[in-house]
Amino acid sequence: MWGAAAEPADSYYLIRPECTDVPNTKFKIKPGKTLSVRKWQAAFTTEGFLDIGKTLSRIQRGGIHPSIRGEVWEFLLGCYDPKSTFEEREQIRQRRRLQYASWKEECKQMFPVIGSGGFITAPVITNKGEPIYDPIVLQETNLGANGSDFFKDLASRGPLDQKVIQWLLTLHQIGLDVNRTDRTLVFYEKKENLSKLWDILALYAWIDNDVGYCQGMSDLCSPMIMLLEDEADAFWCFERLMRRLRGNFRDTGRSVGVEAQLTHLASITQIIDPKLHHHLEKLGGGDYLFAIRMIMVQFRREFSFCDSLYLWEMMWALEYDPEMYSLYEEPQFEGERIEGSSKGKPKSINQCGKYERENMKNGGKSAEGPLPISVFLVASVLKDKSSKLMTEARGLDDVVKILNDITGNLDAKKACTGAMKLHKKYLKKAKK
Repeated sequence: MWGAAAEPADSYYLIRPECTDVPNTKFKIKPGKTLSVRKWQAAFTTEGFLDIGKTLSRIQRGGIHPSIRGEVWEFLLGCYDPKSTFEEREQIRQRRRLQYASWKEECKQMFPVIGSGGFITAPVITNKGEPIYDPIVLQETNLGANGSDFFKDLASRGPLDQKVIQWLLTLHQIGLDVNRTDRTLVFYEKKENLSKLWDILALYAWIDNDVGYCQGMSDLCSPMIMLLEDEADAFWCFERLMRRLRGNFRDTGRSVGVEAQLTHLASITQIIDPKLHHHLEKLGGGDYLFAIRMIMVQFRREFSFCDSLYLWEMMWALEYDPEMYSLYEEPQFEGERIEGSSKGKPKSINQCGKYERENMKNGGKSAEGPLPISVFLVASVLKDKSSKLMTEARGLDDVVKILNDITGNLDAKKACTGAMKLHKKYLKKAKK
Protein backbone atom coordinates (compact mmCIF):
# COMPACT_ATOMS: atom_id res chain seq x y z
CA MET A 1 0.00 0.00 0.00
CA TRP A 2 3.00 2.32 0.39
CA GLY A 3 5.13 3.88 -2.32
CA ALA A 4 8.68 2.74 -2.98
CA ALA A 5 11.20 4.57 -0.82
CA ALA A 6 13.95 4.41 -3.43
CA GLU A 7 12.03 6.33 -6.12
CA PRO A 8 13.88 9.60 -6.83
CA ALA A 9 11.69 12.61 -6.11
CA ASP A 10 12.60 14.48 -9.29
CA SER A 11 11.32 11.66 -11.52
CA TYR A 12 7.75 12.47 -10.55
CA TYR A 13 7.69 15.95 -12.07
CA LEU A 14 10.10 16.00 -15.01
CA ILE A 15 9.96 19.19 -17.09
CA ARG A 16 10.31 18.76 -20.85
CA PRO A 17 13.87 19.81 -21.89
CA GLU A 18 12.66 22.46 -24.35
CA CYS A 19 10.66 24.28 -21.63
CA THR A 20 13.54 26.43 -20.43
CA ASP A 21 11.31 29.25 -19.17
CA VAL A 22 9.69 27.09 -16.48
CA PRO A 23 10.87 28.13 -12.99
CA ASN A 24 12.85 25.56 -11.04
CA THR A 25 11.57 24.25 -7.75
CA LYS A 26 12.94 25.68 -4.52
CA PHE A 27 11.70 22.70 -2.51
CA LYS A 28 14.26 19.99 -1.88
CA ILE A 29 13.89 16.85 0.20
CA LYS A 30 15.24 17.64 3.68
CA PRO A 31 16.29 14.52 5.60
CA GLY A 32 14.91 14.57 9.13
CA LYS A 33 12.18 17.11 8.35
CA THR A 34 10.17 15.67 5.45
CA LEU A 35 7.51 13.05 6.13
CA SER A 36 9.43 10.05 4.78
CA VAL A 37 8.13 6.62 3.80
CA ARG A 38 9.55 5.15 7.02
CA LYS A 39 7.96 7.79 9.26
CA TRP A 40 4.66 7.46 7.39
CA GLN A 41 4.56 3.70 7.89
CA ALA A 42 5.52 4.08 11.55
CA ALA A 43 2.56 6.44 12.11
CA PHE A 44 0.09 3.52 11.71
CA THR A 45 -0.83 0.92 14.31
CA THR A 46 -0.99 -2.73 13.30
CA GLU A 47 -4.76 -2.33 12.72
CA GLY A 48 -4.27 0.74 10.54
CA PHE A 49 -5.15 3.64 12.86
CA LEU A 50 -3.15 6.74 11.92
CA ASP A 51 -1.50 9.10 14.41
CA ILE A 52 -2.67 12.17 12.49
CA GLY A 53 -1.33 14.69 15.03
CA LYS A 54 2.26 13.51 14.64
CA THR A 55 1.83 13.29 10.87
CA LEU A 56 0.59 16.88 10.61
CA SER A 57 3.50 18.12 12.67
CA ARG A 58 5.95 16.39 10.35
CA ILE A 59 4.29 17.77 7.20
CA GLN A 60 4.29 21.30 8.62
CA ARG A 61 8.05 21.03 9.17
CA GLY A 62 9.09 19.69 5.79
CA GLY A 63 6.31 18.49 3.52
CA ILE A 64 5.80 14.97 2.17
CA HIS A 65 8.15 12.71 0.24
CA PRO A 66 6.83 12.52 -3.36
CA SER A 67 6.61 8.72 -3.38
CA ILE A 68 3.86 8.74 -0.71
CA ARG A 69 2.34 12.12 -1.49
CA GLY A 70 -0.83 10.74 -3.10
CA GLU A 71 -1.85 8.46 -0.23
CA VAL A 72 -1.06 11.13 2.40
CA TRP A 73 -3.13 13.65 0.48
CA GLU A 74 -6.12 11.30 0.69
CA PHE A 75 -6.05 11.73 4.47
CA LEU A 76 -5.36 15.48 4.39
CA LEU A 77 -8.34 16.03 2.08
CA GLY A 78 -10.74 13.89 4.10
CA CYS A 79 -11.01 10.83 1.84
CA TYR A 80 -10.35 8.62 4.86
CA ASP A 81 -10.77 8.81 8.60
CA PRO A 82 -7.47 8.41 10.51
CA LYS A 83 -9.48 6.38 13.06
CA SER A 84 -10.33 3.75 10.41
CA THR A 85 -8.50 0.45 9.91
CA PHE A 86 -6.66 -0.79 6.83
CA GLU A 87 -9.58 -3.13 6.09
CA GLU A 88 -12.22 -0.42 6.48
CA ARG A 89 -10.35 1.90 4.13
CA GLU A 90 -9.98 -0.82 1.53
CA GLN A 91 -13.73 -1.44 1.63
CA ILE A 92 -14.38 2.30 1.15
CA ARG A 93 -11.86 2.43 -1.69
CA GLN A 94 -13.49 -0.47 -3.54
CA ARG A 95 -16.97 0.98 -3.03
CA ARG A 96 -15.87 4.33 -4.43
CA ARG A 97 -14.21 2.69 -7.43
CA LEU A 98 -17.46 0.92 -8.23
CA GLN A 99 -19.38 4.20 -7.90
CA TYR A 100 -16.93 5.92 -10.22
CA ALA A 101 -17.20 3.10 -12.77
CA SER A 102 -21.01 3.39 -12.65
CA TRP A 103 -20.91 7.16 -13.27
CA LYS A 104 -18.38 6.68 -16.06
CA GLU A 105 -20.57 4.12 -17.81
CA GLU A 106 -23.54 6.49 -17.47
CA CYS A 107 -21.55 9.28 -19.13
CA LYS A 108 -20.20 6.94 -21.79
CA GLN A 109 -23.74 6.01 -22.79
CA MET A 110 -24.44 9.69 -23.41
CA PHE A 111 -21.11 10.43 -25.12
CA PRO A 112 -18.92 7.48 -26.23
CA VAL A 113 -15.65 9.46 -26.26
CA ILE A 114 -15.67 9.10 -22.45
CA GLY A 115 -13.27 6.30 -21.55
CA SER A 116 -12.05 5.93 -25.14
CA GLY A 117 -8.54 7.28 -24.55
CA GLY A 118 -9.35 10.48 -26.43
CA PHE A 119 -11.02 13.82 -25.76
CA ILE A 120 -12.62 16.67 -27.69
CA THR A 121 -11.73 20.35 -28.11
CA ALA A 122 -14.63 21.43 -30.35
CA PRO A 123 -18.36 21.67 -29.52
CA VAL A 124 -20.50 18.69 -30.57
CA ILE A 125 -23.93 20.31 -30.19
CA THR A 126 -25.55 23.72 -30.43
CA ASN A 127 -27.20 25.47 -27.50
CA LYS A 128 -30.45 23.91 -28.69
CA GLY A 129 -28.99 20.39 -28.53
CA GLU A 130 -28.57 19.88 -32.27
CA PRO A 131 -25.50 17.94 -33.56
CA ILE A 132 -22.61 19.95 -35.05
CA TYR A 133 -21.11 18.11 -38.01
CA ASP A 134 -17.85 20.03 -37.91
CA PRO A 135 -14.75 18.31 -39.45
CA ILE A 136 -12.83 18.77 -36.19
CA VAL A 137 -15.69 17.25 -34.23
CA LEU A 138 -15.97 14.32 -36.63
CA GLN A 139 -12.21 13.74 -36.41
CA GLU A 140 -12.09 13.96 -32.61
CA THR A 141 -15.11 11.69 -32.20
CA ASN A 142 -13.73 9.15 -34.66
CA LEU A 143 -14.57 5.96 -32.78
CA GLY A 144 -15.37 3.81 -35.79
CA ALA A 145 -18.93 2.56 -35.68
CA ASN A 146 -19.42 3.96 -32.19
CA GLY A 147 -18.54 7.47 -33.36
CA SER A 148 -21.01 7.56 -36.24
CA ASP A 149 -23.65 5.90 -34.08
CA PHE A 150 -23.33 8.74 -31.57
CA PHE A 151 -24.50 11.38 -34.05
CA LYS A 152 -27.25 9.14 -35.40
CA ASP A 153 -28.39 8.38 -31.87
CA LEU A 154 -28.21 12.05 -30.89
CA ALA A 155 -30.36 13.06 -33.86
CA SER A 156 -32.91 10.33 -33.08
CA ARG A 157 -33.30 11.12 -29.38
CA GLY A 158 -35.54 14.09 -29.90
CA PRO A 159 -35.34 17.05 -27.50
CA LEU A 160 -32.51 16.52 -25.04
CA ASP A 161 -32.82 17.12 -21.31
CA GLN A 162 -31.38 20.53 -20.40
CA LYS A 163 -28.87 18.96 -18.03
CA VAL A 164 -27.55 16.73 -20.85
CA ILE A 165 -27.31 19.71 -23.22
CA GLN A 166 -25.40 21.76 -20.65
CA TRP A 167 -23.03 18.87 -19.97
CA LEU A 168 -22.35 18.19 -23.67
CA LEU A 169 -21.70 21.90 -24.20
CA THR A 170 -19.11 21.80 -21.40
CA LEU A 171 -17.02 18.92 -22.76
CA HIS A 172 -15.11 20.83 -25.42
CA GLN A 173 -14.21 23.61 -22.94
CA ILE A 174 -12.80 20.94 -20.63
CA GLY A 175 -10.80 19.61 -23.58
CA LEU A 176 -9.39 23.05 -24.39
CA ASP A 177 -8.32 23.51 -20.76
CA VAL A 178 -6.82 20.01 -20.57
CA ASN A 179 -4.75 20.82 -23.66
CA ARG A 180 -3.26 23.81 -21.80
CA THR A 181 -2.72 22.20 -18.39
CA ASP A 182 0.83 21.35 -17.25
CA ARG A 183 1.97 20.68 -20.81
CA THR A 184 5.56 21.43 -19.80
CA LEU A 185 5.57 18.14 -17.86
CA VAL A 186 6.78 14.90 -19.44
CA PHE A 187 3.82 13.10 -17.84
CA TYR A 188 1.37 14.85 -20.17
CA GLU A 189 3.25 13.93 -23.33
CA LYS A 190 1.13 10.76 -23.25
CA LYS A 191 -2.34 11.31 -24.65
CA GLU A 192 -3.85 8.71 -22.30
CA ASN A 193 -2.91 10.91 -19.33
CA LEU A 194 -4.59 13.93 -20.93
CA SER A 195 -7.62 11.73 -21.62
CA LYS A 196 -7.70 10.58 -18.00
CA LEU A 197 -7.74 14.21 -16.84
CA TRP A 198 -10.55 14.97 -19.30
CA ASP A 199 -12.59 11.95 -18.20
CA ILE A 200 -12.38 12.89 -14.52
CA LEU A 201 -13.34 16.52 -15.13
CA ALA A 202 -16.18 15.45 -17.46
CA LEU A 203 -17.58 13.09 -14.81
CA TYR A 204 -17.29 15.73 -12.13
CA ALA A 205 -19.16 18.21 -14.36
CA TRP A 206 -21.96 15.65 -14.71
CA ILE A 207 -22.46 14.85 -11.03
CA ASP A 208 -22.00 18.35 -9.60
CA ASN A 209 -25.35 19.85 -10.55
CA ASP A 210 -24.67 23.17 -8.84
CA VAL A 211 -21.21 24.16 -10.11
CA GLY A 212 -20.35 21.70 -12.88
CA TYR A 213 -17.07 22.55 -14.58
CA CYS A 214 -15.30 25.92 -14.43
CA GLN A 215 -11.99 27.08 -15.83
CA GLY A 216 -9.21 26.48 -13.33
CA MET A 217 -10.45 23.08 -12.15
CA SER A 218 -8.01 21.34 -14.52
CA ASP A 219 -5.13 22.99 -12.64
CA LEU A 220 -6.48 21.61 -9.36
CA CYS A 221 -7.12 18.12 -10.72
CA SER A 222 -3.90 17.61 -12.68
CA PRO A 223 -1.64 16.66 -9.71
CA MET A 224 -4.15 14.02 -8.57
CA ILE A 225 -3.76 12.21 -11.91
CA MET A 226 -0.01 12.11 -11.47
CA LEU A 227 0.03 11.05 -7.82
CA LEU A 228 -2.70 8.40 -7.77
CA GLU A 229 -2.38 5.65 -10.34
CA ASP A 230 -6.00 4.51 -10.22
CA GLU A 231 -8.29 6.93 -12.06
CA ALA A 232 -11.13 6.46 -9.57
CA ASP A 233 -8.84 7.24 -6.61
CA ALA A 234 -7.64 10.40 -8.39
CA PHE A 235 -11.26 11.41 -8.98
CA TRP A 236 -12.23 11.06 -5.32
CA CYS A 237 -9.16 12.99 -4.19
CA PHE A 238 -10.14 15.80 -6.57
CA GLU A 239 -13.77 15.60 -5.46
CA ARG A 240 -12.70 16.09 -1.83
CA LEU A 241 -10.51 19.03 -2.80
CA MET A 242 -13.50 20.56 -4.55
CA ARG A 243 -15.52 20.29 -1.32
CA ARG A 244 -13.10 22.89 0.05
CA LEU A 245 -12.96 25.09 -3.03
CA ARG A 246 -16.16 24.67 -5.02
CA GLY A 247 -17.77 27.67 -3.33
CA ASN A 248 -15.17 29.85 -5.09
CA PHE A 249 -16.49 28.66 -8.47
CA ARG A 250 -20.20 29.02 -7.74
CA ASP A 251 -21.84 31.57 -10.04
CA THR A 252 -25.07 33.13 -8.77
CA GLY A 253 -25.56 35.21 -11.90
CA ARG A 254 -24.71 38.35 -9.97
CA SER A 255 -21.36 37.28 -8.54
CA VAL A 256 -18.85 34.44 -8.39
CA GLY A 257 -18.18 32.77 -5.05
CA VAL A 258 -14.51 33.74 -5.01
CA GLU A 259 -15.58 37.39 -4.66
CA ALA A 260 -16.43 36.68 -1.00
CA GLN A 261 -12.80 35.66 -0.44
CA LEU A 262 -11.62 38.81 -2.20
CA THR A 263 -13.85 40.89 0.09
CA HIS A 264 -12.18 39.26 3.11
CA LEU A 265 -8.78 39.91 1.51
CA ALA A 266 -9.65 43.60 1.20
CA SER A 267 -10.69 43.73 4.88
CA ILE A 268 -7.49 42.01 6.00
CA THR A 269 -5.27 44.32 3.94
CA GLN A 270 -7.16 47.37 5.21
CA ILE A 271 -6.43 46.33 8.80
CA ILE A 272 -2.84 45.14 8.28
CA ASP A 273 -1.65 47.78 5.82
CA PRO A 274 -4.20 50.62 5.44
CA LYS A 275 -1.85 52.72 3.26
CA LEU A 276 -1.47 49.90 0.75
CA HIS A 277 -5.22 49.29 0.72
CA HIS A 278 -5.86 52.99 0.09
CA HIS A 279 -3.30 53.00 -2.74
CA LEU A 280 -4.93 49.97 -4.39
CA GLU A 281 -8.34 51.63 -4.07
CA LYS A 282 -7.03 54.76 -5.80
CA LEU A 283 -5.80 52.57 -8.67
CA GLY A 284 -9.27 51.06 -9.03
CA GLY A 285 -8.25 47.76 -7.44
CA GLY A 286 -10.34 47.97 -4.27
CA ASP A 287 -12.27 44.88 -5.37
CA TYR A 288 -8.94 42.93 -5.42
CA LEU A 289 -9.90 41.12 -8.64
CA PHE A 290 -6.21 41.17 -9.59
CA ALA A 291 -5.72 38.42 -6.97
CA ILE A 292 -8.51 36.16 -8.22
CA ARG A 293 -6.21 33.62 -9.88
CA MET A 294 -4.12 33.10 -6.76
CA ILE A 295 -7.19 32.07 -4.77
CA MET A 296 -9.03 30.20 -7.54
CA VAL A 297 -6.18 27.83 -8.42
CA GLN A 298 -4.36 28.02 -5.09
CA PHE A 299 -1.10 29.58 -6.34
CA ARG A 300 -0.54 26.95 -9.04
CA ARG A 301 0.70 29.68 -11.40
CA GLU A 302 2.72 31.61 -8.81
CA PHE A 303 4.87 28.65 -7.74
CA SER A 304 6.77 26.04 -9.70
CA PHE A 305 4.88 22.75 -10.05
CA CYS A 306 6.79 21.04 -7.22
CA ASP A 307 6.55 24.03 -4.90
CA SER A 308 2.83 24.41 -5.52
CA LEU A 309 2.25 20.81 -4.38
CA TYR A 310 4.43 21.43 -1.33
CA LEU A 311 2.45 24.59 -0.60
CA TRP A 312 -0.86 22.74 -0.89
CA GLU A 313 0.08 20.01 1.57
CA MET A 314 1.46 22.59 3.99
CA MET A 315 -1.84 24.50 3.79
CA TRP A 316 -3.95 21.35 4.19
CA ALA A 317 -1.90 20.21 7.17
CA LEU A 318 -2.24 23.62 8.82
CA GLU A 319 -6.01 23.69 8.18
CA TYR A 320 -6.67 20.02 9.01
CA ASP A 321 -9.95 19.40 10.85
CA PRO A 322 -10.45 15.89 12.32
CA GLU A 323 -14.21 16.20 11.70
CA MET A 324 -13.66 16.61 7.97
CA TYR A 325 -14.23 12.97 7.01
CA SER A 326 -17.54 12.68 8.86
CA LEU A 327 -18.67 16.02 7.42
CA TYR A 328 -17.88 14.94 3.88
CA GLU A 329 -18.98 11.32 3.95
CA GLU A 330 -22.46 10.92 2.52
CA PRO A 331 -24.56 8.11 1.03
CA GLN A 332 -24.07 9.65 -2.41
CA PHE A 333 -22.68 12.85 -3.90
CA GLU A 334 -24.81 15.91 -3.29
CA GLY A 335 -22.17 18.59 -3.69
CA GLU A 336 -22.55 20.06 -0.19
CA ARG A 337 -21.47 19.28 3.34
CA ILE A 338 -24.13 17.78 5.55
CA GLU A 339 -24.38 20.19 8.43
CA GLY A 340 -24.30 18.57 11.86
CA SER A 341 -23.35 15.19 10.43
CA SER A 342 -20.33 14.72 12.70
CA LYS A 343 -20.47 12.15 15.45
CA GLY A 344 -21.00 14.74 18.14
CA LYS A 345 -17.70 14.12 19.90
CA PRO A 346 -15.68 17.16 20.95
CA LYS A 347 -12.93 18.00 18.50
CA SER A 348 -9.46 16.94 19.68
CA ILE A 349 -7.22 19.97 19.43
CA ASN A 350 -4.16 17.71 19.19
CA GLN A 351 -5.50 16.29 15.93
CA CYS A 352 -6.08 19.70 14.36
CA GLY A 353 -3.70 21.58 12.13
CA LYS A 354 -1.92 24.61 13.58
CA TYR A 355 -4.09 27.10 11.67
CA GLU A 356 -7.28 25.32 12.72
CA ARG A 357 -6.10 25.37 16.37
CA GLU A 358 -5.55 29.12 16.17
CA ASN A 359 -9.08 29.58 14.83
CA MET A 360 -10.48 27.45 17.63
CA LYS A 361 -8.60 29.37 20.30
CA ASN A 362 -9.24 32.86 18.98
CA GLY A 363 -12.62 32.51 17.34
CA GLY A 364 -11.11 33.70 14.07
CA LYS A 365 -14.12 32.78 11.96
CA SER A 366 -16.40 34.74 9.68
CA ALA A 367 -20.15 34.21 9.45
CA GLU A 368 -19.52 31.72 6.62
CA GLY A 369 -16.98 29.71 8.62
CA PRO A 370 -13.20 29.89 9.04
CA LEU A 371 -11.35 31.96 6.49
CA PRO A 372 -9.09 29.73 4.39
CA ILE A 373 -5.38 30.21 4.92
CA SER A 374 -5.03 30.96 1.19
CA VAL A 375 -6.60 34.40 1.80
CA PHE A 376 -3.87 35.19 4.32
CA LEU A 377 -1.25 33.83 1.91
CA VAL A 378 -2.34 36.39 -0.68
CA ALA A 379 -2.42 39.12 1.98
CA SER A 380 1.09 38.10 3.02
CA VAL A 381 2.34 38.41 -0.57
CA LEU A 382 0.76 41.87 -0.87
CA LYS A 383 2.31 42.92 2.43
CA ASP A 384 5.71 41.64 1.31
CA LYS A 385 5.45 43.59 -1.95
CA SER A 386 3.85 46.64 -0.31
CA SER A 387 6.80 48.98 -0.85
CA LYS A 388 7.14 48.03 -4.53
CA LEU A 389 3.39 48.34 -5.10
CA MET A 390 3.28 51.74 -3.40
CA THR A 391 6.20 53.22 -5.34
CA GLU A 392 5.93 51.56 -8.76
CA ALA A 393 2.25 50.74 -9.35
CA ARG A 394 0.55 53.56 -11.26
CA GLY A 395 -2.31 51.44 -12.54
CA LEU A 396 -3.81 47.98 -12.23
CA ASP A 397 -1.59 46.70 -15.05
CA ASP A 398 1.41 47.57 -12.88
CA VAL A 399 -0.12 45.73 -9.91
CA VAL A 400 -0.63 42.60 -12.03
CA LYS A 401 2.91 42.86 -13.46
CA ILE A 402 4.49 43.19 -10.01
CA LEU A 403 2.53 40.20 -8.73
CA ASN A 404 3.35 38.17 -11.86
CA ASP A 405 7.04 38.86 -11.29
CA ILE A 406 6.92 36.79 -8.11
CA THR A 407 6.26 33.63 -10.16
CA GLY A 408 8.93 31.07 -9.40
CA ASN A 409 10.46 33.24 -6.68
CA LEU A 410 8.24 32.29 -3.76
CA ASP A 411 9.24 29.86 -1.05
CA ALA A 412 6.28 27.70 -0.01
CA LYS A 413 7.30 27.20 3.61
CA LYS A 414 8.15 30.87 4.12
CA ALA A 415 4.85 31.83 2.50
CA CYS A 416 2.89 29.67 4.95
CA THR A 417 4.89 31.00 7.89
CA GLY A 418 4.16 34.55 6.74
CA ALA A 419 0.46 33.76 6.38
CA MET A 420 0.31 32.34 9.93
CA LYS A 421 2.00 35.43 11.38
CA LEU A 422 -0.35 37.69 9.44
CA HIS A 423 -3.32 35.66 10.67
CA LYS A 424 -2.32 36.19 14.31
CA LYS A 425 -1.69 39.88 13.72
CA TYR A 426 -5.05 40.26 12.00
CA LEU A 427 -6.91 38.52 14.84
CA LYS A 428 -5.30 40.82 17.42
CA LYS A 429 -6.07 44.00 15.48
CA ALA A 430 -9.57 42.85 14.57
CA LYS A 431 -10.42 42.41 18.27
CA LYS A 432 -9.45 45.99 19.15
